[in-house]
Amino acid sequence: MDFIIFLISMGALVYGADFIIQQSEKIALHYNISAFVIGATLVALGTSLPEMAVSMTASLHGNGDIAVSNVIGSTIFNIALVLGAVFLIAKKISPKRDLFAKDSAWALFPILVFILMGLDGKLNTTDGVLFLLLMAAYLAFLIGSNQMEEIDESLKNEKFAWGKTAGLLLVGFIFTIVGADFAVESASNIARSFGMSEWIIGLFLIAFGTSLPELTISIKAARNNNADLAIGNIIGSNVANFTMVLGLSSIVNTLNVNLSLYFFDIAAAFILSLMLVFITANRLYNKSAGIVLLVVLALVIQNGLA
Repeated sequence: MDFIIFLISMGALVYGADFIIQQSEKIALHYNISAFVIGATLVALGTSLPEMAVSMTASLHGNGDIAVSNVIGSTIFNIALVLGAVFLIAKKISPKRDLFAKDSAWALFPILVFILMGLDGKLNTTDGVLFLLLMAAYLAFLIGSNQMEEIDESLKNEKFAWGKTAGLLLVGFIFTIVGADFAVESASNIARSFGMSEWIIGLFLIAFGTSLPELTISIKAARNNNADLAIGNIIGSNVANFTMVLGLSSIVNTLNVNLSLYFFDIAAAFILSLMLVFITANRLYNKSAGIVLLVVLALVIQNGLA
C-alpha cells in the first residue's frame, strides 16, 4: 500500500509543480524577462517546490536524513540525468548567454557553503538564514544581469487573467504540499520495511521523483532549441535546493549533517558541479558530454545501492 501511496503522491508533486511552472513562466514572459532568467528564477523555483515541500515536511517530522539527502540527490540527478538528457536530445545547443563568465560560480558556490556549514555536524536556524540571504543575492544578481528580449508574439495577443493564474497557482501549491507530506511518510515506511536507510531513500527514490519537473521542463526546452532556459533551470534549481530548500528546512528544525558518513554522495554532487563548470568553460554542449554525465550517474547509483 505504501508503494501505491508513494507513486500517487509523487504524481501529485509533479503535476502540482507543472501548474506552478506554467503560470510562473506566463507571468514572467508578460513582463519581458530573458529566457535564461526565467529558467533560473521562476521556472527553477517552481521545479524546486517538490524538493522544498519534501525536505521541509521531512524536517518537521524529524527525518533529517531525508531532508538533506533529497537535496544532495536532486543535485546529482539535475546535473547528471537532466543535463545529460538535454545534451543527448537537443540537436544543437548554443546558449546566447556566457554561462561560464556569468553563472558558473553559482553552480559551485552553494555546495561549498553547505559543506562549510556542515563541518560542525548540523544546520541550524542561523545557517538557514544565511542560506536564504545567499538565495536573495542570487536573485538580485539574475535580475541585474537580465537581458531584455522581445516578448513572444502569441503572448502579446493572449488575454492575461490574474484570477485564472492565481487559481492555478493555488491548485499547484496544494498538490505539491499534500503530495510531499504523503511522499515522506510512505517513503519512510518503505525504507523501514526493506531495512534501507532513509538517506538512501531520499538520495535516490525521492530525489529522482522531485527531479522529474526539471527533467520534463529541460527536455521540452531543449527540443524547442531553448538551451538558455534548460541550463538556467538546472543551475537555478541547484542554487534553490541548497539555499532555499535547506535554508527553510533548517529553520523549521535543526538538521544533522554527517559529512564523513555520506562522503561519497556529497563528493559526487560536488564533482558533478565541477563538471558543470568545466562544461560551460569549454562550451562542451554536445552528446559526448551527455554520455559522460550519464555514466557518472550510473556509477553513483551503483555505489549507493551496493
